[in-house]
Amino acid sequence: MARKDGRGAAGALGVGLATAGAALLGGFAGAATGLGQAASVLGAAVAAAVAAALLARPGPVEARPLPAPVHRPPPEGLPARGLAPGIGRLALERLPTPLLLIDDAGRIVYANPAARTLFERLREGEHYSMSFRAPGFLDALEGALAAGGARRFEFALHGDRNRQIEAFVDGASLPDLDGGRRHAVCLFQDRTHDLRVARMRTDFVANASHELRTPLSSIKGFIETLQTSAKDDPAARERFLGIMLAQAERMQRLVDDLLSLSRIELEEHIAPQERLALGSLALEVTEALGPMAAERGTELQVGIEPPGPVVRGDRDQLAQALGNLVENALKYGGGAPVSVTLERDEAERPGLVGLSVRDSGEGIPREHLPRLTERFYRVSVKRSRDQGGTGLGLAIVKHILSRHRGELEIESEPGEGSRFTLWLPAEVEPPVDAEGRRATAEA
Repeated sequence: MARKDGRGAAGALGVGLATAGAALLGGFAGAATGLGQAASVLGAAVAAAVAAALLARPGPVEARPLPAPVHRPPPEGLPARGLAPGIGRLALERLPTPLLLIDDAGRIVYANPAARTLFERLREGEHYSMSFRAPGFLDALEGALAAGGARRFEFALHGDRNRQIEAFVDGASLPDLDGGRRHAVCLFQDRTHDLRVARMRTDFVANASHELRTPLSSIKGFIETLQTSAKDDPAARERFLGIMLAQAERMQRLVDDLLSLSRIELEEHIAPQERLALGSLALEVTEALGPMAAERGTELQVGIEPPGPVVRGDRDQLAQALGNLVENALKYGGGAPVSVTLERDEAERPGLVGLSVRDSGEGIPREHLPRLTERFYRVSVKRSRDQGGTGLGLAIVKHILSRHRGELEIESEPGEGSRFTLWLPAEVEPPVDAEGRRATAEA
């Protein structure tokens, strides 16, 4: 029956767009709770808004004739039955969540920019099977188009097995619009980063447990020996107690590094504000490590004149980062001289200043370089433990530089030594006063 109030498709479009606006706000507010709740609310409302925004045939109006509608050509590349231009389409274009609308013939009617970015093979107007190969996704789409209802599942992105996608598919049809045809609304979330973080946590717990279990087992074994067969052997007792002390110190270093890493991560989002001079900092660190260099018979050279360039940073953390690099060079440099120098590279790193630590040791094979900053990763596990390493030193350096908005550059060739450079944003030099004096940063 024809409507006399003139609401028809236009009224449904207004209701649909209002629902979409509320759903967008609700979806963004619920984003912290994951895709489940946000997608459930957003999916149903977007389905109504999208269906209302389709180019549907307006119903007849009996009261008085309406002006002839102005037909705008669809945007380039959009099928004839795509989404009409307007605020509803604009809202979906701005939606950060990848979204697809698929009609009952299996054709991709609409894909927002986020979806086109995530799925590079996607083509509007084509059947969805031309863009997707995941059996779970294809089955969910067929079910949603046939019987409606919501479905959620995960699949690996075609062509990249390392990317995991979570999909929410909901089928909906509105009898008053588009001839009652059913459409499937598909929302996606790239879970790759979340899954990698979860895997890193699992690996971290496993590695930390292993690192602690080894010295604990050693200490326990020596205690049992001292209580039995070596109870009356003074020489064995002294030797075992020395080994137990070394293992206890190893555990202490590991716990200290874990606590240090935890504190750095807690402050990683807070940029430091203290102004400090890198030349003075480098001199302090190298002087503190002078006894270690002398003990190993290694010459420690500092090619920076204090105070040097100024940066904004946390003094203790930058001293820890530079100290870790110098200690590594002394431990694994093979006794060759270790140098600390100032670096600048305006072509590749404009506005940055670097502190470089170079050794002339045996170098590091290229395949190990990308993983050196991973927690507990070692090129040689036995050699690292013999040198008292915990496998966390470079991970700590990486997180310190992340807080300082800096970069860690690693260069090494087998047989030619290694160079580690801390790149930090340089502070603009203070102005010169009327008497020609320049204000100096805290040393």
